[in-house]
Amino acid sequence: MKEDIIFNLKEVHDRIEKACGISGRNVTDVQLLLATKTVPAERIQIAFEAEETLMGENKMQELRDKDSVLRNLNIERHFIGHLQTNKVKDVLKYVTCIQSLDRLSLAEELHKQLLKENRTLDVFIQVNTSFEESKFGLAPADVISFIREIKKYESLKIKGLMTIGLLDVEKEKMRPSLRLLREIRDEIYEAKIEGLTNLKLSMGMSQDLELAIAEGSNMVRVGTSIFGNRFLGKEIWNENIAE
Repeated sequence: MKEDIIFNLKEVHDRIEKACGISGRNVTDVQLLLATKTVPAERIQIAFEAEETLMGENKMQELRDKDSVLRNLNIERHFIGHLQTNKVKDVLKYVTCIQSLDRLSLAEELHKQLLKENRTLDVFIQVNTSFEESKFGLAPADVISFIREIKKYESLKIKGLMTIGLLDVEKEKMRPSLRLLREIRDEIYEAKIEGLTNLKLSMGMSQDLELAIAEGSNMVRVGTSIFGNRFLGKEIWNENIAE
């Protein structure tokens, strides 16, 4: 198991490096985030002992259950799933970044709790660039007005945009939803919103990370290509299937 994870990590980093080379990008511009939904803490620990530093969880319960093993490792934990407002206080115990901010009610609840704790939090704005009803995220046309609204919450530090692109067996059909996130970032820059000059794009998973890097991704969220398909009761979890 350890050998498999280490081998898979090398394969993923090779894919990232190759994609950056093809796109004329510096490999240091693209971070690897380990998508660890349903992955046992002991398997995650193997990856971090191999010098990975960034992970993302989808569920508050998994953050809590894995904390005893992971808390003393040199890792940065992000929350990448849909976050209910009643779970905000608990999630903030474990993460330094929320990548799925997509509504004002969540921004308000985060800000209220962060004020109590006298801290700030990095956030990514989640955008539904594939226009699929099954996915969370803001409509692309609403992003700039949403950002203007949440700028009043000084505890929230906007660091970038996140999307789950369209997933299709024909890879070129996935590209427009990834390109759209980059175009939205360009529109934000053109709007000259104070403080938003170096936004990261979090997009790309096992299936589409090369396309995402070609379209400007700064962070790819990969789980299946590292940990394999994960069993979840009678089902198999694959990160490429939207919840």
